[in-house]
Amino acid sequence: MAGEAPDGWDQWYADDLTPWDIDRPQPAWVHLVETEAIRGPVLDSGCGTGEHTLLLAERDLEVLGVDLSPIAIERARQKAEHRGVTAEFVIGDVLRLQDLGRRFATVIDSAVFHVFDDADRARYVASLASVIEPSGVVHLLAFSDQVPGDAGPRRVSQAEIRAAFADGWVVERIDDSFVEVRPDWVIPRPHAWLARIVRTA
Repeated sequence: MAGEAPDGWDQWYADDLTPWDIDRPQPAWVHLVETEAIRGPVLDSGCGTGEHTLLLAERDLEVLGVDLSPIAIERARQKAEHRGVTAEFVIGDVLRLQDLGRRFATVIDSAVFHVFDDADRARYVASLASVIEPSGVVHLLAFSDQVPGDAGPRRVSQAEIRAAFADGWVVERIDDSFVEVRPDWVIPRPHAWLARIVRTA
């Protein structure tokens, strides 16, 4: 994940306050990679400790993982070395992806979109637009408004996803999904939306 949070994301990783960091890829992404052709180059936006970047790299895709947290990026690099996987990770702000100076055919977003308020949500979509190729695809996994209570991140509705990507994008589908979390978290297996969004402009 990337962006700002209380005390900063680096502190969250340092204090082990990252229930989404389950030391394996989210099942939603494993299923997507196995059932849908993913074109490279791929950007893993807010890659955290790198599980999804490594998943794609293991399938010989050109992939870059970017995250704001130096601790998360260092852990991702250590995982890559330990597993013998060649993968590229950089420290960077997903609200300023244009600073990468690169373009991507596919972007994956695993639980990043939902951390932003309305203003930063618009900045994030513009940031994605700055690096995605024409007809490129964004796959977005977001905490959904079907999750009860208010613990955890902001809930996101399908309507909010469609509204955020209304200009220059087509939201081709939004599927039911879930986010796997560590067993000590207050919400087991929270419901999520998995969206496929295509850049048209």
